[in-house]
Amino acid sequence: MAEHANPFARLTPDAEGHFRLLFYSAILSITSYLGRLSHMADSPLASVAGRFAFLEAYEAELRGCIPEGVEGSDALRWWRVEVRNWEKQTKARLPLRALAENLDLAPEQILALVLAGVVEEDIRFGSIFAVLQEPLPARRPCLGLVGALSSGDGRRVEIKDWWSILQRLIEVGLVVTENQSAPRAEWVLRVPQALWDVIRGRNSAHVGPECEIFSRRSFHALKELVLDAELLGKLVRLPAMMAHGQLGALILRGMADSGRRTIMGSIARSLRRDLLFYECGPHKAPADEVLQVIGPLASLAGAFPVIALDPAPGETIELAPLKGYHGPIGIVLRREGGVSGRAVDHALTLTLPAPAADHRERIWLRALGDQKGAEFGAIVNRFLLPLGNVERAAAIASTHALLERRQTVTMGDVQQACRSLNREKLDTLAQRLEAGGTWRDLVLNEVTTQELLDLECRCRNREKLLENLGSGFRGSMNCGVRALLNGPSGTGKTLAARILAAELQTDLYRVDLASVVNKYIGETEKNLSQLLARAEELDVILLIDEGDALMTNRTDVKSANDRYANLETNYLLQRLESYEGIVIVTTNAGNRIDSAFQRRFDMIIDFQPPDAYERLLIWQLHLPTDHRISSERLQELAQHCVLTGGQIRNAALHGALLAVDGGRGSEMNDCDLETAVRREYRKAGASYPLMRPSRADGHQAALAQFISEAY
Repeated sequence: MAEHANPFARLTPDAEGHFRLLFYSAILSITSYLGRLSHMADSPLASVAGRFAFLEAYEAELRGCIPEGVEGSDALRWWRVEVRNWEKQTKARLPLRALAENLDLAPEQILALVLAGVVEEDIRFGSIFAVLQEPLPARRPCLGLVGALSSGDGRRVEIKDWWSILQRLIEVGLVVTENQSAPRAEWVLRVPQALWDVIRGRNSAHVGPECEIFSRRSFHALKELVLDAELLGKLVRLPAMMAHGQLGALILRGMADSGRRTIMGSIARSLRRDLLFYECGPHKAPADEVLQVIGPLASLAGAFPVIALDPAPGETIELAPLKGYHGPIGIVLRREGGVSGRAVDHALTLTLPAPAADHRERIWLRALGDQKGAEFGAIVNRFLLPLGNVERAAAIASTHALLERRQTVTMGDVQQACRSLNREKLDTLAQRLEAGGTWRDLVLNEVTTQELLDLECRCRNREKLLENLGSGFRGSMNCGVRALLNGPSGTGKTLAARILAAELQTDLYRVDLASVVNKYIGETEKNLSQLLARAEELDVILLIDEGDALMTNRTDVKSANDRYANLETNYLLQRLESYEGIVIVTTNAGNRIDSAFQRRFDMIIDFQPPDAYERLLIWQLHLPTDHRISSERLQELAQHCVLTGGQIRNAALHGALLAVDGGRGSEMNDCDLETAVRREYRKAGASYPLMRPSRADGHQAALAQFISEAY
C-alpha cells in the first residue's frame, strides 16, 4: 500500500481516529524496542519478542499501511510524519492535539502519555511490561521504560532525556505515579481513567458522581436565559473578556437550584466549550485527587471548568490554580462563605437575585406548555421557587396530571411535586408536619385571631409588598417573613402554624433541635446554614419550635463557652435577617429571647390561655357530636377548670377512650369527662377544683361530730 497518497484515507477524521493512530504509534515504539532487544545476543531479554504472539496481529495491520521495505526505526519515523500530516488535514477537534497546543507538549510527550495507558486498552501489554521491568512487580509501565520507548527515533535515550519527557506530564497531572518512595526510574505510571476516556475519543468522562462533563448543546444561548435584564447584560459581555484573558475567574453566588450551573453552561457555550462541572459536598474543600484531574481533563475535553463550593458560614476555601489548564474558570457559591487563592486573583463576582414573578412565569410556561390550566397564575404567584426548582417541579407536576388523566396542571399537582423535592433535600434535616384545618378550628381572642390573619396576608403578598414599597426600604427588605408566636404551652401555637400552612397550600417543616445543635465549635452554625438554605430554596414554612433554645440572650464573655455561644446567636441573627422564606418561631419563654431577635421579627403574636367562654368553645370543638355530657356539667368545667387548649384536647381524647373502652362508642358521659379532667390535673400536679366529698370524706365528718358531742 506504499502507492497510497494518504495511507489513512479510510480512517474517520475524528478523535477516535486520532487515538487509533497514536495507539499504533505506541505499538510501533514497543515492537521497535523489542526488535532491538532481539538483536542483542548477550542480553537476557534477547528472546522476549517471540514470547508475545498477540503482537503479530497488530504488526499485520501496520504492514497494510507502512510502505514495503520500511522497517524498525525507519517505520516508526515514517509513521510519525504521516500522523502529523493527517492531523494537519483534519478539521475536527482532536483532544490530544488540543492538549499539545494548550500545554506546549512535544510529540514525544504525547507518545509517552499514550504508552502509559496502552494497558488500559489491551491487558496483554501488561505482560510485556512485567517482563521488561523484572524484577519490578508491576504490569503498568515504569517511568524509565516509558522514557526509553518514547524516544524520538528509537535509539538509545539518555536518563536526562526521558526525565524531561515525563516530568512535564507528571507536573500537570496527565499521569500519576503510584510509588514515589521507589527510585525515580521505577515510578509506576498510570493515566487517570477519566483522562483516558477523553483521550480515546469518548464523548463523556466521569471522575465521580460529583464531577461530570455536559455538552454545550444542552444549554441555552446566553441571550435566551430568563434573568434580570441588568444581570443578563453583564453576563453577555463576559465570554469576550474571558477569551481575551481579561477575566480569569467568574464567581457566581446564589441559592442552590437557582440556575447557576445553567448560566455557567451558557457561558461555556459562548466560549465554544463544553462544561466540566465539579460539585463539592457541603462544607468541604475540593478533593486533591479530583483537582489534579480537572485541569488536564478540561484541556483534553475543551471544557470550561466550574467548581461548585459550599463553605460553612465564615469559612473561606483556598483554591490553587488548576494544573494542566490555561484559561478561565468558574466558581459557584451560595451567599455564605468565601473563596480565595491564586485561582481567583482576577475574578468577578456576580450574585443571582431571587427570580421575579415574570421570570418564573416564563419558566413555568416553557415547562408546562399546553398543560397550563386555569390555576396557572395562582401557581406562579404562590410558589416562589428558584428557576431550577421551577423546572423540576413543573416536570413532576405534569406527570401527576397525566396519572390522573388530566390535560392541565393544578395547584395540587404542583404542591405534590414540591413535596417530592422536599423529601429529597429536607427530610433528613427537619420533620414534616401535616398541614390542615382552618382558622375556625382555632379558638383565640379577637386580637390574636386578627394578628394571625394579618400574618397569612403578609405571607400571601410578600412578593407584591416588596414591589410596592417606598425608596426608604430599598436594600433593607426581602421576601422573607419572620414571625414569633409567644405564649404558654398548649395555647395553639403549633396548630396555628399548621393552619397557616394549609391556608397557603405549602408544606410545614419543624426543626429538630437535637439534629441541629452540636457541642463542637462551629457545627451548629453549619447545620443551621444547611437547614435554612434548603428550606429557603424549597419555599416551605419552617417552624422552629421552642426557639428560645437557639435565640437566648447573649451573655458577658467570661469563658470560651460564652464566646462561642454568642457567635451562634450572632450568626442566627444575621441569617434570619437575610432569610427569604417563611419562618415561624414558637416559645413559651419570650423573656429569654434576645431583644435583637425581637426587633428582626416582622410579627410577634402573643397567645393567651383561653377564658371561660373560649374554653367552652374548645370543649365543643373536641367532644363527639353525639356525646351524653350535660350542658350544665360542661359549662361548669369551662367556668372553673382553667385548662389550656392543649389540655382540653388531651382530656377530650382520654374521655373518648374511656367511652370506647366501656362499649359506649362515641357516647361520652359526665363520668368519662370528669375522670379525664382529673387526669389532666394530676399530670400538672394541681388539685382538681370541682372535688366532691367522697364516702371516706363523709365518714371522717361523722366521726368528728361524734367526738365533739362526746366531749
